[in-house]
Amino acid sequence: MTSKKRNVRAIAMDLLVTIEKNQSYSNLLLNSTIEKNQLSAVDVGLLTELTYGTLQRRMELDFYLKPFIKDNKKLANWIHHLLRLTLYQMVYLDRIPDRAAIFEAVEIAKERGHKGIASLVNGVLRSIQRNGLPSLNDVSDPIERLSLETSHPEWLVTRWVNQFGYDKTKAMCEINLTAPMQTARVNLTKVSRDECVAILEEDGFQIEKSPIIPEAIRSLKGNLASTISFNYGMYTIQDESSMLAAYALGAMEDEYILDACAAPGGKSTHIAEKMNNTGEVISVDLHQHKVRLINDNAKRLGLSNIITSVSDSRHLQDKFKLESFDRILLDAPCSGLGVMRRKPDMKYTKTEQDIERLSTIQQNLLESVTPLLKKGGILVYSTCTVDKGENEHTVKTFLENHPEFEGDPTFKSRMPEAIQPLITGFDIQIFPQDIGSDGFYIAALRKKV
Repeated sequence: MTSKKRNVRAIAMDLLVTIEKNQSYSNLLLNSTIEKNQLSAVDVGLLTELTYGTLQRRMELDFYLKPFIKDNKKLANWIHHLLRLTLYQMVYLDRIPDRAAIFEAVEIAKERGHKGIASLVNGVLRSIQRNGLPSLNDVSDPIERLSLETSHPEWLVTRWVNQFGYDKTKAMCEINLTAPMQTARVNLTKVSRDECVAILEEDGFQIEKSPIIPEAIRSLKGNLASTISFNYGMYTIQDESSMLAAYALGAMEDEYILDACAAPGGKSTHIAEKMNNTGEVISVDLHQHKVRLINDNAKRLGLSNIITSVSDSRHLQDKFKLESFDRILLDAPCSGLGVMRRKPDMKYTKTEQDIERLSTIQQNLLESVTPLLKKGGILVYSTCTVDKGENEHTVKTFLENHPEFEGDPTFKSRMPEAIQPLITGFDIQIFPQDIGSDGFYIAALRKKV
């Protein structure tokens, strides 16, 4: 007997409830849900749109719902999610008629609750349909209005405006509401970019060569992670901003390199490829299961110059000789504010205290790995966040405490030509709107001889 096929909207609602309750990452939970329910391609598209769209717009949707819900606190959590999910369809999905979205919501409410709840859901949604939405233009404070329009917490918008100005913050908040493009890094030790593009296009993909990174490609149609070419190690799924870390490091053949926070291995494997499978890349991570990912990636890509280690990077001086590495990459643990398009739920869980706590961890990691770097060696500090406290301030504090280091004046010359106009010194803050990639920070420092 075949089990009844689950309604995509009901699955989306359950996903939203679980993400909030367990503070699970939406991208991981969405992938496992798709596998478990064996959804068709059409249903996968709708589920992804509903889940991410509702998450992305949560604060805005709540602003619209507020006048129509008399006693907010008494409503069960799942009812909130059902109302948001349905309102998202009514406001943002033209191809779904309002009546169909409301009908589905009422059916889910009956199944999950009872007739009274179904009646309440129907009443709220019909009232919105009749009366229209409240206007965000009525919110006079520009910070509060931007916060609601783009569903970014007000503390974060205020922080960004203070650091980067209103216009840059607005552009960043707006692009954070859009879906990221899938990009990949071609493994040049196995295949050229042109050959890889030709193979993928033959398989029905629409591929664009990155104008930013010489070995990167962008998928305009099709999931690059589900191909034979991927299994054969022709490329790695990686964001273009993240690819810049290996350029900043500038590793040469036969060098001895440390990647101090390496999982899942995207940067380690890129460095290893740039070294043409020579020398040694020591890839360290704290967790065994994450180190396994690095090993799996290296094996798939055919790279034999990566040596992994399950270690706490704060204590690597016990494992390696002082001043033994030619170059060190520290892609530090961070708030991840640059990857909100991939993990929209993080907007609602991060706090200013998290940023302050992480800044201390970042300083401690820098303190512990730098004695391992040779004189004249390059240290690259990177994060996938957009915050001066975790980025410029962390590097400035480190340089003040370590006169044996200086900003690397050759940093710009190592970077791809398309990026060089964005660089004025030894570091760069990439905003999501700059090249359509993740928000990312990179600083290149040199240990004086």
